[in-house]
Amino acid sequence: MIKSLVGGVIAATAFVMLGSSAIAGPEVVKGPAAEPDCFAPWAADTQFFKFPKKDGPYRIALANGYIANTWRIQMIQTAKAYAAQPDVAKKLKEFKVVSTGEDVPAQISAINNFIDSGFDAIVVNAQNPTAFGPVIKRAKEAGVVLVAFDNILDTKDAINVNVDQKGLGELWGKWLVAHVPNGGKVLEVRGVAGTSVDTDRHNGIHEVLDGSGKKWNVTEVVGKWDDGVAQKATADAIATSGPFD
Repeated sequence: MIKSLVGGVIAATAFVMLGSSAIAGPEVVKGPAAEPDCFAPWAADTQFFKFPKKDGPYRIALANGYIANTWRIQMIQTAKAYAAQPDVAKKLKEFKVVSTGEDVPAQISAINNFIDSGFDAIVVNAQNPTAFGPVIKRAKEAGVVLVAFDNILDTKDAINVNVDQKGLGELWGKWLVAHVPNGGKVLEVRGVAGTSVDTDRHNGIHEVLDGSGKKWNVTEVVGKWDDGVAQKATADAIATSGPFD
């Protein structure tokens, strides 16, 4: 349910920022955020951005990476449905979506193109958290509101919106420790390689398992959060490395 709402929530975030935004880079100010009940600061040192006011209608882009799983398709459709609502559509001059797959340079190029085309805000589901430094700098210098969500960016110069992905991994690890009391063989079906969500969840699981004092034999396969890919990867792993506990 949470993820089904993300596309609309992030589009709303872009509107919130543009309501006080965006011809120059943001000023760092004290909180609270514009919608504190919805967007809580990640940590005590989380920065709050204030942009120069700009009147609409706005041009907003969604730069998605990987597309070939059900949630990504649902996310894009949710964002489009949000943008099509009459009270939202009247604030928009254009809402454009591109998906560039697992090609990181192509996603960076798409963001650069949106900046060059004069878009007011760009929402990105980043294929890699560390590869976007130059384009983040360009967006900031151009006064473009850059919002990363789900798979976020390793930077303090863009807005990151996410749930605690590492915490989810820790939760799963704790479940394994509690329900496989003597340790054992585990199959970890991972997501899209290189993304922050996959890395954070993986790290959360393994920190708990490694700290449990039990012996774990973990086989990793890549499922890309795609039903078909994950099912095949799981079946192959069971055939070659199973059974698993």
